[in-house]
Amino acid sequence: MPGLTASPLPEESRFMKQQLADLIHAALCRLQAAGVLSAEALPPVQIDNTKDKAHGDLATNIAMVLARKAGKPPRELAQAIVAALPGNELVDRAEIAGPGFINVFLARHAQTAVVGRILWEKDGFGRSDSGAGQKVQVEFVSANPTGPLHVGHGRGAAIGDCLCRLLAATGWDVTREFYYNDAGAQIGNLARSVQARALGLGPDDHGWPEDGYRGDYIADVAAAYLAGETINADDQHVTGAKDPHDIEAIRHFAVACLRREQDLDLKAFDVHFDVFFLESSLYTEGKVEAAVEQLVANGHTYEHDGALWLKTTAFGDDKDRVMRKTEGGYTYFVPDVAYHLNKWQRGFTRVINEQGADHHSTITRVRAGLQALQVGIPEGWPDYVLHQMVTVMKGGEEVKISKRAGSYVTLRDLIDWCGRDATRYFLVSRAATSQLVFDVDLAVAKNNDNPVYYIQYAHARVCSVLRQADEKGLPWCEATGLASLDTLTAAHETELLNLLARYPETVATAARDLAPHIVAQYLRELAAGLHTWYNAEQFLVEDAALRNARLALAVATRHVLCNGLALLGVSAPESM
Repeated sequence: MPGLTASPLPEESRFMKQQLADLIHAALCRLQAAGVLSAEALPPVQIDNTKDKAHGDLATNIAMVLARKAGKPPRELAQAIVAALPGNELVDRAEIAGPGFINVFLARHAQTAVVGRILWEKDGFGRSDSGAGQKVQVEFVSANPTGPLHVGHGRGAAIGDCLCRLLAATGWDVTREFYYNDAGAQIGNLARSVQARALGLGPDDHGWPEDGYRGDYIADVAAAYLAGETINADDQHVTGAKDPHDIEAIRHFAVACLRREQDLDLKAFDVHFDVFFLESSLYTEGKVEAAVEQLVANGHTYEHDGALWLKTTAFGDDKDRVMRKTEGGYTYFVPDVAYHLNKWQRGFTRVINEQGADHHSTITRVRAGLQALQVGIPEGWPDYVLHQMVTVMKGGEEVKISKRAGSYVTLRDLIDWCGRDATRYFLVSRAATSQLVFDVDLAVAKNNDNPVYYIQYAHARVCSVLRQADEKGLPWCEATGLASLDTLTAAHETELLNLLARYPETVATAARDLAPHIVAQYLRELAAGLHTWYNAEQFLVEDAALRNARLALAVATRHVLCNGLALLGVSAPESM
């Protein structure tokens, strides 16, 4: 397929909405010069997609925004704005609608230009440098190393990984971090559970730890420990001591075992990290104690009933919080403050924590602690993305228990049942703030009701058409196709062109709002546009100009589907 000989014009590399906003701003400046509008600063021009293409491609309410200050009826001002538009190749015509909306119909050349841009940029289409290489750290998953990853961790892994991909695609320098909670009471429960198994006890036997873990994986860890196996997990290399009475050796071995299992599950999910940070290191390196000393020195703490309190009410909390308990030991948010101070000291002026919604109560406390340190951390730092719970349905019934985990469905269960692609797509398909019902039967269905199948099939369908063209001796000629884009006049083609033009804005919005579900929903809409067009029109027609133009549009759609799926960590198969 011959490549293009020249880069698209710079004007074509900008968002269509921004081009139109610039034109309208220029018209407003002309009206200011003519005395129709005052010389005060103009508001931003908001451009929206129209819901009904009979009302144009794009619309703005700027006339209604400015009408009162201009002392004119909105429709009259809208007419003046349209009349003042500079000459351009973007707008075919503009109409006034309702109380003063300006509906804009784009010129055909402007609509079809996106095809050439996509074919030139390929996997670069939709990417930008808006982040300007700034550092951002995304912490996600951060599971306790006490058992297999559950579906909630899976949702966090999918969302967090997609956030990293989106931020990287918009020019940020992303560091992915996993925080291992390896210093809490749950680690003691894990060690005692493995020890009980090593001593021959079962979960229902007398003497089993009251808060012990009951899943089959505990028996596997105990057997590996007694066999003297060596576990390699990231920076840990631990060999089982075989002694069922050495609780400390059991603890180290069990944590390493579970870290390795979690690592393998994440790799199967195509999720990778740059940094693994151990909570225990905050204590061994004195970082927790140093943070507490700084808070005390700054005058933001007090003693009451033998406990050390932080004056979090001074920073927006509804009540002050205990830092050090009467019986000794720090409450769970204190090491979080020390950990985030460490993030700041590593130079991360932007940090995003992707966590379960059950962490909501800690946000105010951690931010208060960081403000109380008085080291220049801005208010509202860090950012949080909190995901709601996942309910797994199979055969019309909720699935609550996994034999291996004992009390919950694991991420590995979903991957084994549905495959990586479907699992990843389903877990990011809804806003993180919405509860998610994961329908296993739908995720494995090979029909159009399954959204990931529907999207992947659209990509494979274009690949199939190109193979058919080659087999029929009608290979796609890119140059002819680009020169003949004006033949794309069918309504479904116009709709598809408009959808393709929206992709860069979709990526930018998803990255800005930390909302990967926006990309997932866009891809489903784009796939629907491709399938509808495919069912309505013949691609391999005799007319070479029309055939190659349609294939150019199809290939452009394939590129965007592939690019969007890559942002979700989902494959784009060439055949299905």
